Amino acid sequence: MQTITLQPIKAQQIGVSLGGQDCQIRLVQRTTGLFIDVALSGRWIIQGVACLNCNKLVRYAHLGLQGELFFADTIGDADPFYDELGARFQLFYATKEEMESVE
Repeated sequence: MQTITLQPIKAQQIGVSLGGQDCQIRLVQRTTGLFIDVALSGRWIIQGVACLNCNKLVRYAHLGLQGELFFADTIGDADPFYDELGARFQLFYATKEEMESVE
């Protein structure tokens, strides 16, 4: 499992290699919650997905991500909020095999 480094700011975009795949992750805090967009090799595969605690963000293998992204609250069960990204709220990437071992 890989932890993705985030900053506690309202909007950010980062490039990261996930399972050998070139990814862009964009996070935006809105009044209704934190939302994520993910691109693989320059092609956006998800946009505007609500970030909820311990919920899969990509969900569908046909989108091409060889694994899954999810947020986890490290001290409770709240949905992520920008001001504690990278500390309380961690973004994780798990391979397909890692996800299968916990389902």
